[in-house]
Order: sequence, then structure tokens, then C-alpha cells
Amino acid sequence: MSVRIDGLQYANWSEKIFRQMRDGGVDAVHVTITYHENFRETVLNIERWNRWFEQFPDLIFQGRTAADVALARETGRTAIFFGSQNPSCMEDDIGLVEVLHTLGLRFMQLTYNNQSLLATGCYEDEDTGLTRMGREVVAEMNRVGLVVDMSHSGERSTLDVIEFSSRPIAITHANPANWHPALRNKSDRVLAALAASGGMLGLSLYPHHLQGGSGCTLEAFCAMAARTVEVMGPDRVAIGSDLCQDQPDSVVEWMRVGRWTKRIDYGEGSAAAPGFPPMPSWFRDNRDFSRIAEGLRATGMSESEVAGLMGGNWLRFFEESFGAQPGKAKPANRAAE
Repeated sequence: MSVRIDGLQYANWSEKIFRQMRDGGVDAVHVTITYHENFRETVLNIERWNRWFEQFPDLIFQGRTAADVALARETGRTAIFFGSQNPSCMEDDIGLVEVLHTLGLRFMQLTYNNQSLLATGCYEDEDTGLTRMGREVVAEMNRVGLVVDMSHSGERSTLDVIEFSSRPIAITHANPANWHPALRNKSDRVLAALAASGGMLGLSLYPHHLQGGSGCTLEAFCAMAARTVEVMGPDRVAIGSDLCQDQPDSVVEWMRVGRWTKRIDYGEGSAAAPGFPPMPSWFRDNRDFSRIAEGLRATGMSESEVAGLMGGNWLRFFEESFGAQPGKAKPANRAAE
């Protein structure tokens, strides 16, 4: 079986889920470890992951480089790569970008729906683009090898970052807006710019991002994937399932509300259904990735294209993205020699 990588999950982690990853042959997963948490709270979340790595060393380990995907395949485990869905973890201190990368963070969104110090979220009425601090932080992320993720960002901000970043960026979990017009999904203009810059799109399986919601069919999703490959190219598209398995509905409040409001923000849901929507019947958990591969083959995609979407494209992107930028490594401390 070819390499299998999921570009985004935020599950209620447990031994059951880790075993399902293995049953599904998932070699690597980018996991959200923080939303609105500050730096110290993010460190506590990393500490919790360290306990899981200790408890289940035969199932999971922390991934830091693309080579860890090969190690996962060799040892029958899943490499876990850390990511943040908001820049709250770096607070207002650019020096924490390198510290977070050292601790294992490999993706960071510049916004989560709202305006941040760095850029504008997709739920704001006016998108003012990448901010002054945003340009500095993106340059620092480029330098250390922390991937810029614009999954929850507005259009102008996303286009600004694609143009400004010296390294390709990622939209780890979203779909084309012309297929389903969710605020989080991306316009043809963004997708074209992302592909032209060498960036990556992870197609989302979260029902609010799907045509027909929880009732979206495998055939409809895979047909959309095939069309997206035609638009962006076979090397620029992968899977970012946004699987939130076993999470209680109360967690949605933290994701959408954090500390920025006293009211409940329903985001892409509705007042009648504020919690997590049911996943499509053909993708309940990590054991169902093989169904997606089968569905992609049914569209007429070649085996190499299917292999790319199921993980090969993410692997190449990891190889290009996780290390320090060539020619921009931190100067050596000569006094210590």
C-alpha cells in the first residue's frame, strides 16, 4: 500500500483511535494540538501528548521530519505531527515561533475565523490582508520551517500570504467554494494561486464543508476531488479530513468561542445544530481511508494520482517544508565553539 497521510485531525484522542489509525494504515497525521491556548497552555498540551507517546509507543510517535513517515512505515506506527489552528500559541512574541518549532509544531494557521494580529479570518466583514506583524511572522516561519496554514483565513489575507511567503503554504482542510459555498471553502482564484506557488490543498471531510453536508456521497466527494486535480494539478491536492472523532459537543464551543466572546458563536453550524454534525456514512474514522482511495479510482484517476492524494503529495511537501530555509539558517554561536 502506498503512503497514507491525513493533513488534519482534531479527535478526542484515545488508544481506540490510535489503533484505528493502524488498522487504516495511516502512516502520518497532522493533529491540532491547540486553538486559542496561549504558549504555556500549548506546552501543557504537548506534555499530554508526551504521555500518550510513552503509553502507546507501539502505535504512535512524534514526527518532526519527513523521514519520520518512512520510520512509521518501517515500524508499523503512525507519526504524529503537531499543528495549531490559531497563532494564540505564539502570543505577541515572534521569538516563540522558533521555540514552538523546536517543540515540534510544524503547521500554524494565521487566523481561526476572526481577525488576529497576523491576518484576517474568513468570518470578518472586511479583510484587510496580511498585517505588518503578519509579514514578520511569516518570514520567521519560512526561516525555521513552520508551515503557514490559511485554512480559516479570508481571501485577501490568503492571497497576500501566498504572494509574500518565500516558501509554499498549505490550506490543510478546505474544499472548492464553487462546489460548496461555505465561508471556509476557497475560491478558484485562491486555488489557482496556491497551485501556481507550489502550495497544498487538503480536501476536507467535515460535513459543513461538504455539498449535502452529512449526506454527501462518496461519489460526489471523489468527483469534486478529480475536478480539483484537473484545476490545481495532481501534485497539489491531498486529504485533510478535519476528523473530530469522539469529541463532545462542548468542544465546539472552545473551537468557535475561545475567550473572545461571551456569546455562543455557531460558526458554520446553526442555532438548531450547534454541535458536531455526523460524519458521512462512508468516512466514520481512520479505517475508512481505503474507501476514499477506491472512490478516487472509480473516477478514472490513475494509480499514481490516487497515491499522491492519499499521502504522496503531503510527503513531498513535508520534505520541502519542515527544515530550516536554505541560506537562512540561524547564525552559529561562535562564542560557544
